[in-house]
Parts: sequence; structure tokens; C-alpha cells
Amino acid sequence: MSSHTLPYHLYIPSGEGLEEVVLDGLKYVGFKEEYLDPRGGGSISKAKRVLGFLEEHRDGAFFSVEIVDALSEYGVKPGDIMANVRRFERKGLVYVRGYKSDEGQTPFQEGYLLTWLDPDISREDAILDAVKRTDRALEGRASSSPVMERVHRIRDIVLEHSELRKLVSPSYIQSQLKCSPNELRISLDRSMQLYPDLKVVKLFDAYRYLYHDRFSPEDLSAAVHMKKNYIRLSKGADNRIGHNWEAVTEWFIDKFTTGAKFVTQNHRNGGMDPRRIILHLIKSVGGRRRNAEVDRIWEVTPGVFSAPITNILSCKWGLVNKKHVDDFLEVIRWSKDYGVDTPEGREIKNGVLGVFAASAFNPRENVHLKDGSKITLAQYAARRHLQLITAADFNEKLRERGAEKYVTVQKICRASKNEAEVMRVMDAIWEKPDSARGVLQKTLNKNADLFKFEERLEEVESPEQDSTGKKK
Repeated sequence: MSSHTLPYHLYIPSGEGLEEVVLDGLKYVGFKEEYLDPRGGGSISKAKRVLGFLEEHRDGAFFSVEIVDALSEYGVKPGDIMANVRRFERKGLVYVRGYKSDEGQTPFQEGYLLTWLDPDISREDAILDAVKRTDRALEGRASSSPVMERVHRIRDIVLEHSELRKLVSPSYIQSQLKCSPNELRISLDRSMQLYPDLKVVKLFDAYRYLYHDRFSPEDLSAAVHMKKNYIRLSKGADNRIGHNWEAVTEWFIDKFTTGAKFVTQNHRNGGMDPRRIILHLIKSVGGRRRNAEVDRIWEVTPGVFSAPITNILSCKWGLVNKKHVDDFLEVIRWSKDYGVDTPEGREIKNGVLGVFAASAFNPRENVHLKDGSKITLAQYAARRHLQLITAADFNEKLRERGAEKYVTVQKICRASKNEAEVMRVMDAIWEKPDSARGVLQKTLNKNADLFKFEERLEEVESPEQDSTGKKK
């Protein structure tokens, strides 16, 4: 039994010359098409007009507001679109697209994007064609929407990396889009909503990477494994401590070098210290093709009539060998500004002195000379006009200042989160050497979570886990 009321018409004979008659409270009018009720089959309903529009323009996709504009002459209003389209969607006649999220789907600014689903072909092919049509419509929309331009660029970047079997980080995407962090966040959220084929994997519960679902499980596992190794190298304790050692060296150079004129450069990366210098090379050195970075360059004039001396600083954490020293000297020798061509070949210019700061130099390494004699690495460096500075030299300065022997620059490097914190810790210890141990301990306590995270990076995956950390 149906509870619906079917439409019907009442009729009375028309009197001659009468346009309308009121009888028993009902108004009867002369026949006109405008009075026909479409529900009774006498006219085309709004629902049929919407469906007919999509079928007639089956090669395109349209936002709901565009359909309202196109059918406004028939009285179609915004509320008439989706109420009917949802019925057609359930019948498999219309494809509806919006922003997709875990909670569902929401409309674009212009409403949902709608297109015809061809019932004469397979369901799978019909949906595939519909998705392509909506893709084209969204691409056309991107030209007037900065967010959509970034969304499509993000998908292109992810697809490109996935073809190369690589994961891509948000920081790389931001560098390509040249947008702010907030713009990146919005664009990434929109991309994930709009394109369900874009996926995210989180490594070490800290670093997000994007990939396309065309990745096979084997390729994804290999890409994740490689990225984890990269994170261990670039984000691990050794990398942090190495940068902190550079900060310690630079702090002492700044503190004890008086009357120096430091060379500065403007870098594309605004976060890079302008006193870190990029040297231009005229020949490749150690895999560096055109440029090499040094930590400081400064000029000092020893006396009134003395020629100025240019010092070039390089820092390295860990045990340093002859090959490290030679590599640094080669960089200076083949640099455009500090090397010179001579009849004997390329040499370092007169008045240029290399300064190599290392946590330790290999005391067991001897350098064999052409005459068969052996000299220490320190003696070799002196012959090459290179000054060596070690952690012991810096610790001696701390002792002279009054800091207890427990506090060393090595411990400061290990305790500090980054280079900026190294500078603050060094300033605090230098100002109040009696409180040096307390400053160091406070820094260690503050960064306890960082140390735990670095330990996680060094953990070896168990045989029961794959490279994403899941059980096999």
C-alpha cells in the first residue's frame, strides 16, 4: 500500500468568455501550459532537466552552481540540484565528486562536481571516464585558484617521484612550490582529499613522506628502507653533533679573533649564516663540481706595514686523517678567489692560511715524504701552511676561564639540540664559569626526548618487521 498522494486534475465546463471560476473555494482556470503540473506528466520536471543537461553534455563535468545558471530560466534553484542528483547517483547515472576525507565528502567552493555516467558501458569504464572528465574540469579551474594550482603541482611531483620509485617529503614539495608553511599545509590537505590515490607513510613517528598508490609493496618497502637510512644519516646524533662542533669552533673564532674583517655572502637559503661562504671551484674536488662550502673566512692585518692574512676555516667532527686535510687544501687551491696559477702549477695564494678545526687528529698517522722520512700529521699540516685546532685547545680555554674539568666542548656538542643552543650554552658558561656544570646538566635534561628519538633512529629492525615497522 502506498502512502503517496497521486496528482490529479478537476474539471468543470467552461462558460463562454470566462477565464476563471471559483467554486466551493476552488479556483478553476482556463487551459494554459503554465498551469500544468509536471508531476502529472504534463511538463518536464526540474529533476529531468538536471539529468537531461548532464546527459546532453556528457563530454563535460560541471559544478552544481554552473548547472543552476544554465537551467535558471526553467526555475531551477540550488536546492533542486543535489536533492535530485543523489537519487541519480544511487541509480548509477551521475558521478559526484568533492573533497574527500576520512569522514566523507564535502563540496568545492562552487559546489559538487557532476558528470554523466554512461549506462551503456561497463560500470568500471564509466567511472574511469567520469574521473577523467572531472580531472579536466579541475585542471581548468586551477588557473584561477592558487590553491588548486599547488594541488595539481603536488600530484605531479608525487607521480614523478613514484615513477622513480622514490618517496617525496613535504619540505621538498614546499621548495618546489615556493610557498609558505601554511599554504603548504592547506594544499597538502586539499591534495589528500581530492586525490585518494595519494598516500602518506610516516617514518619513526616523525617524518611524513608522500607516494602514489601505484607503488608495488616491494618497491614501497625498498623506498622506505632507503629513506630510513637517509634519515639516520641526516637527522641522527652524528649529524647534529657535527653541526654543533662547527658552532663551538665558530664561537671561539668570534670570541678570540680581534680586529678581523669577516667575509659575508647572501644565500638563497635565508636560514644559512651569511658568514658561511660558498667558494667557486674551477676544477672538481672530491665530488664537488662547482662549489664548496667553508665555515668562515676572515682577514687580519698583523701590523701597521704587514700584508693582510686571509684565514679560511673548515670544521669536522671525529677523527681526522691526512685525506681530510688534503681535501680541504685542494678546495682552497682550486677555488677561484684563493688559488693562483704558477709555473709549477696551481697553488694557494700567498697570504692565505687554512684553519682546520677537528675534535681530534689521528695521532698514529704519519705522513711519508718523498725522501723516505716520516712526519706527524701536525708537522705535515704546518708545512702546508695549515693551522690545526682541536677540542683540547678549546677545553684549555675553558679551564683558563674557570670552568671545571668535567665541562668540555665535546659534552656541550653532545648535549645541545642545535647550533643556536650551542651558542647560548657557550655564552652562559663563559659568563658564569662556576655554573658550567649546572648549565650543561640543564641542557641534557631539556633534550632527553631528542636523545631517545636518536636512539630509535639507530635501532635495527627486527626480522619480524618490514621496513615500515609492521609485522610481516
